[in-house]
Amino acid sequence: MAGQSNMEGAGVIQIHPNSRNGGKGTLEYLSKNNPQKFGHLLQDDGWIERKDVFVRYGSRKGPLKPGFGFRSSSIGPELGFGTVVGDALEEPVLLIKTCWGGKSLYTDFRPPSSGMPAKETLEKWLNGARRKNPNATLEDVKKPIGHFYRLMLSEVSDTLENLDAYAPDFRNKDYEIAGFVWHQGWNDGLSHVTVAEYETNLTNLIKDLRKEWHTPNLPVAIAVSGFGGWSQKIDRRLGIIKAQHAVAKLKEFKGTVASVETRGYFRPREDSPGGQGYHWNNNAETYYRIGEGLGKAMVTLLK
Repeated sequence: MAGQSNMEGAGVIQIHPNSRNGGKGTLEYLSKNNPQKFGHLLQDDGWIERKDVFVRYGSRKGPLKPGFGFRSSSIGPELGFGTVVGDALEEPVLLIKTCWGGKSLYTDFRPPSSGMPAKETLEKWLNGARRKNPNATLEDVKKPIGHFYRLMLSEVSDTLENLDAYAPDFRNKDYEIAGFVWHQGWNDGLSHVTVAEYETNLTNLIKDLRKEWHTPNLPVAIAVSGFGGWSQKIDRRLGIIKAQHAVAKLKEFKGTVASVETRGYFRPREDSPGGQGYHWNNNAETYYRIGEGLGKAMVTLLK
C-alpha cells in the first residue's frame, strides 16, 4: 500500500470532547451511530483486532485495527482494505504500508523507466538550488529523484526478509506478493507539467514494480484523487483523476489493474472532524470507504 499522506491516513478515530459537531465523521461516531456498517469494528473491550490480517508501517506493526494511520489516533485506507481482503481470503494477509506525506510521482516516487524530468525542468531546479548553494551541481539535483520509489522497494524487501517479525508464524512459509495499492496525487495536481506526465509515470510505476517483484500480472488497485467530491472543478485536479482512470483502462493492463472512484466518498467540513480538504476533511468514513473500495477491486482482480 503506497502513496503520500492520504495513504498514511488522517481519518480521526475518537470523538474530541470539544467537538464542534458532536464527533461526526470520526470512527467512534460512525461505529455508534451506524452499527450496521461500522459496528463490526467494536467489541466489548474496545476496537477489534484481526487475527488474520497484519500491518507493517514503518516501525509500527501488529494485527489490523484502528490506529495505523499517520498517527495512532487516525486511520488510513488500510482498515477498510484489510477488512475486505481479510474476509475474502483464507490465507493470512500482511499489509505493507510504504507512504510519506507531501510526495509526488513526478519526482519522489518517479520510477526508473520514466528517466529524468525534462532538461528545462532540471535546469530550473539547478538554478533554484544555486541560489541557496552556489556550488550545487546537476547531480545534486538529480540525486533525490526517485528516492521514495527506492525506499519503498527497500522497506518491502526488509519486510519480506523478516516476515516472522511482522506476522506470527510466517517463518519458513511461502508467501506471495499478491497486489499493489496506490493512493496518491495531491502534489502532482499542483502543476500542469506534472499532471501532463502523470499517466505515463503511473504506467511506468506499475511496469517497473512488476519487473522488480517478478510478478508480470501483479494486481493493482488505484484510488483516484477525488478531493472536493463531484463538485471539483479545478482542471489540474480533474486531470489527475482522468489520468488515474486512463491507466486502468489501458489494453495492456486489462483484467489486472483497476481504478476506484472516490469522489462519492468526500464529506463536507460540517460532517467531518476537520477542514483539510486535501486530507478528506479528516473524515474516517471517507478513508474507510476508500479502503473498502480498493479491497473490493483487489478481490475481483485476484479471482
